Amino acid sequence: MMKSSEGIKKLTLIALVLMIFTSVFGFNNIPRSFYLMGYGAIPWFLISGLTFFIPFAFMLTEFGSAFQKEKGGIYSWMSKSVGPKYAFVGTFMWYASYIVWMVNISNGIWIVFSNAIYGKDTTATWTLLGLNSTQTIGVLGVLWILFVTYTATKGLDKIKKVTSVGGVAVALLNIVLLVGAIAVLIGTGGHLAQPIVNAASFVNSPNPSYGNPIAVLSFLVFALFAYGGIEVVGGLVNETKNPEKNFPKGIILASVIIAIGYSLGIFLVGIFTNWSQVLSSKNVHMGNVGYVVMNNLGYQIAYTFGGSQAFSLSMGAWMARFVGLSMVLALTGAFFTLAYSPLKQLIEGTPKELWPGKMGIVEDGMPRNAMWIQCSTVIVMILLVSFGGDAAAKFFNKLVLMTNVAMTLPYMFISGAFYAFKKNQDIKKPFEIFKSNRSALIWTVVVTFTVGFANFFTIIQPAIAGDLSSTIWSIGGPLFFSIVAILMYWIYEKKTSSLKG
Repeated sequence: MMKSSEGIKKLTLIALVLMIFTSVFGFNNIPRSFYLMGYGAIPWFLISGLTFFIPFAFMLTEFGSAFQKEKGGIYSWMSKSVGPKYAFVGTFMWYASYIVWMVNISNGIWIVFSNAIYGKDTTATWTLLGLNSTQTIGVLGVLWILFVTYTATKGLDKIKKVTSVGGVAVALLNIVLLVGAIAVLIGTGGHLAQPIVNAASFVNSPNPSYGNPIAVLSFLVFALFAYGGIEVVGGLVNETKNPEKNFPKGIILASVIIAIGYSLGIFLVGIFTNWSQVLSSKNVHMGNVGYVVMNNLGYQIAYTFGGSQAFSLSMGAWMARFVGLSMVLALTGAFFTLAYSPLKQLIEGTPKELWPGKMGIVEDGMPRNAMWIQCSTVIVMILLVSFGGDAAAKFFNKLVLMTNVAMTLPYMFISGAFYAFKKNQDIKKPFEIFKSNRSALIWTVVVTFTVGFANFFTIIQPAIAGDLSSTIWSIGGPLFFSIVAILMYWIYEKKTSSLKG
């Protein structure tokens, strides 16, 4: 971080890469991918990296360089390229999904915190002032969102410090995975715990639930989710030192590291983890598989080099604690970025008349009033879920289903706007990766089709499995958020036209 001539602190290249890395790279996606697909996850990460993440990152680079003086991030990009209504619908749907994400993480981060302290999830036994565990976690979640909002409203320099720590923690966690797996490989004489029999090992899943083509194709969505979040940094172009040079370089560098990191990480897990022996238990699930895998790494390192059974188990428990601590720091870093960046992009790009009262005011680069309204919304949802009983919990599950597709559909809005952006000769483009309109059109189609294809299987997979309700809610989410956005924009248009009249 350094100061510009105006005295405003700017992001350096390293700080930008760490912020992107923290916002996008989820270490848990590695053990979760191995749990779902084994080595078979690697081709899907490479495919989605080549057909979505890297070309999409290149698109964001061109957008960001061209609109570096615009403060509205992805909203401004789409608005200048296609139109304001198109931009508002896409950005509003994208923003709404992050509200639900914040509710989830405000509650879920305490499970991670428990693993950091105890080496396991003990939240089911937590109680505060006579409240049950669910209500206690809810109260802690409220305190968490209040703390994050208060700190984040103090400015970008506070957020940068947290995200840098989070980025370093995730990087360190991956170094431990790399060094630990190689140590086990050397100690076992090159033996892989999950054997590679032939090429089919990189296609077929050891998980019986992923034995049919529809389920395997639906994994593409998981890979896309793992790459999600890079669009959040779109609003940081004007916060970056020498943006024409550093912003594209930061996005490209971070995207390549992330794409390679996921694929390599999945392979490393197979070095010390046999799927049938370690992950086939009913006690292993998506919520705890990261701790199970890294606990196993600690155990295997100690056991391979002659440690006793007791010492090896202790080593495994300490490794689980280390994962918990690293994930707390990483989630904290991501949360601080996502607590303000999506909201800032939505508000700074749109007309102030769209927002009631002082919600549209941005001071010192922070939409403080809107952030506190966002905080209040998250608190209400946390309390409803925590104190509302089974009915509220079921409602929130439906809300998560509604946002699963809504979170990735805006990528189609952004990639869909790219060709219009390239064709518009009035937009100055200081940095171009796609040199011709033809290549821009090809990659626009490829990226948009990849996201659409993945979402199609996300939507129909539950219905094929007999869960028609989940399919309906998945469709209903984007539809609902689109209608709300269109209504908001219609009210704004009516208001402005009456003022002109």
